[in-house]
Amino acid sequence: MAREMRFGIQTGPQHVTWPELLDVWQLADGLKFDTAWTFDHFFPIMSDPKGPQFEGWTALTALAMKTRHVRVGTLVTGITYRYPAVLAKIGASLDVITGGRLEMGVGAAWFQQEHEALGIPFPPVAERIKRLGEVCEIMIRMWTEDTASFEGQYYRIKEAYCNPKPVQKPRPPILIGGGGEQLTLKMVARYADTWNAFGPPEVMKHKLEVLRGHCRTVGRDFDAIEKCVSLPPVLSTDPSKVDGMLADMAARRAMTIEDARASMLWGTPEQAIRRLREYREMGVTHIILSLRAPYDPRQLELFAREVIPALRQTVAA
Repeated sequence: MAREMRFGIQTGPQHVTWPELLDVWQLADGLKFDTAWTFDHFFPIMSDPKGPQFEGWTALTALAMKTRHVRVGTLVTGITYRYPAVLAKIGASLDVITGGRLEMGVGAAWFQQEHEALGIPFPPVAERIKRLGEVCEIMIRMWTEDTASFEGQYYRIKEAYCNPKPVQKPRPPILIGGGGEQLTLKMVARYADTWNAFGPPEVMKHKLEVLRGHCRTVGRDFDAIEKCVSLPPVLSTDPSKVDGMLADMAARRAMTIEDARASMLWGTPEQAIRRLREYREMGVTHIILSLRAPYDPRQLELFAREVIPALRQTVAA
């Protein structure tokens, strides 16, 4: 099969005003990005937690109504925050409201401080990942069955209804985020339509091989899963400006400059194209630009004008 490259943005809805957030989404929509994502936190991460933070699903719904082209999702929904049947209902409703533009992003959640502050239970990581599998199972059943029942180790539903059903058939695609090799990637192999992760090409190459092994174990076609990487962009047509921009971005994300160089998409458009071709050659076909306020519209415009056309072509999935 062949799969086209897709390009998206993720806007952490923190330390930002609503007009700023709306502007960057409408810009991406007008530039014909394929996807746009919020994230699922209740106060800011990796920064001052006392700052402003919009709730992810509320913001997502409002932003979806102000865009027309992009497919929308939360990258990713922490499964600890909502009962799975409730999450299935939220997703089905938004898919109907948007005319079938939902991509359901889910993950095992990680921000312990947030859980403790809000009084939300935070089980050990292995339990959270097992719960993630049950959440996926329940969502799939509620989206595709007239009356859904399920009894797992952590969750159960009995004769549950989810009407109206999602617009997308047989159901909205499920994206699972995370890179844990023993547990998370096993859930990706079993349930995900898209897998999202972070990391330079050499890290992704290794994890893709691990995922391939899990797919063999569970009897899943490895090529049926879209592979997706999130990268903060630090782009300029002027090479002399890149180091300063990279240092600023690293400081804003509480990272070392070395970690920023390894995990960000930085340099001129030509350098970015070469970097993204490395990902594409190993089967990554969905690139999400990870943005934090204050947003720089010039980055999106430059990426859309010079990078996307060079990469938007079919590739072997």
